[in-house]
Amino acid sequence: MENSKPNPNKVDHINFPSVIETVRDDMAQIKAKFDAFLKTFEPKQSDELLTRNEVKNILKCDLSTVHNLTVKKKLKKYGIGNRVYYKRSEVEAAIKPL
Repeated sequence: MENSKPNPNKVDHINFPSVIETVRDDMAQIKAKFDAFLKTFEPKQSDELLTRNEVKNILKCDLSTVHNLTVKKKLKKYGIGNRVYYKRSEVEAAIKPL
């Protein structure tokens, strides 16, 4: 039974060094998996298209305010047919600290 992992829930002065070694091994495995994940991770680009009502809900304002922000070129609108859309990333970028 000497080859089995020590129980980290039962730590005493005798098995403390082996528990620490087990924790180090586990942390090394977690770090290796995390590093491998980071190599392939690509943040999601938020070019999701939003309707005027969705923008209104995000900004917590009226449709007239969304219209006024568009007229003042604070928000850029995109159209498909006769529908108006806004890019989420641009709406979020338009929000600035005062």
